[in-house]
Amino acid sequence: MKREIKFKLNNEERKVEVDPAWTLLYVLREVLELTGTKEGCGYGECGACTVIIDGKSVNSCLYPILEAEGRTVTTIEGLRAASGELHPLQRAFVNEGAVQCGFCTAGMIMSAKALIDENEKPTEDDIKDNIAGNLCRCTGYVQIIDAIKTVAGGGRT
Repeated sequence: MKREIKFKLNNEERKVEVDPAWTLLYVLREVLELTGTKEGCGYGECGACTVIIDGKSVNSCLYPILEAEGRTVTTIEGLRAASGELHPLQRAFVNEGAVQCGFCTAGMIMSAKALIDENEKPTEDDIKDNIAGNLCRCTGYVQIIDAIKTVAGGGRT
């Protein structure tokens, strides 16, 4: 039996009818058609589905949709300004060559945003610890870490 829930999604109040068995990832992609958040493994191991809920990065593939009730959810689509301008992290990923196949990019950026929102000047070790739950098979992480450091004021080593 479906149930209506309300939550804030990308700074917009949303009301959605959901099946209690659904995950947040399913609702984002299949119901709300926000496809920036990817499903990689479905088990919370790869980080492709990372979104920010109430300021914390979470794996949306594991997050029960009913837990989103009354929460604030930000996806990669919510980072771009109303003018269409990319978020500084998105620009840095492009400028630093941190985007190759792109599958992990949204999750990496969302994890990095949550980190920088909490700690404006993370060390390189902080960055590495933060993205440890996000897998990338293309870049070898060097460009990703450089992009995050660029936005985080160059970071500290």
